[in-house]
Amino acid sequence: MADKNEVPDLVESVEIDAPLDVVWRLVQDLRRMPEWSPQVESTRLKDEAAGLGQGARFTNANRQGELAWKTHGTVVRFAPEHELAFRIEENWAIWSFRLERTDRDTTVLTQRREAPDGISDLSRELTDAYLGGQETFTETLRDGMRQTLAAISAAAVAGD
Repeated sequence: MADKNEVPDLVESVEIDAPLDVVWRLVQDLRRMPEWSPQVESTRLKDEAAGLGQGARFTNANRQGELAWKTHGTVVRFAPEHELAFRIEENWAIWSFRLERTDRDTTVLTQRREAPDGISDLSRELTDAYLGGQETFTETLRDGMRQTLAAISAAAVAGD
């Protein structure tokens, strides 16, 4: 029997018709996440002057329907033009964006949600009580990942 806290990774990818440096400029600015994610309404860096890098902390305001909540993240991996990953304090999930250059000078952008430490009990309880349960919310997250990647792709192709 699987551990109740064992959580499968969620992974979605898109090939973007734009060079890697263009895609990286978009992805590395987490303050732009509200433009792309259907769930994130705002992202604020704790130290705007320091910018984004390893150890940077931020707060997201999130919304799904009438339900609104905040999360707090810390950048746990930051490799320019390769990967940005952050851990969410409230649920322990690690979200990442990984970029790979193709031989056609396009970029494969992969978004992943991993939970190496499982998902916090509090997050599980709130998901079950207010977000339709684990299975439903997982599908909502997958759909949100696809929307996020499509929006980043459109911004990169448009040169935003």
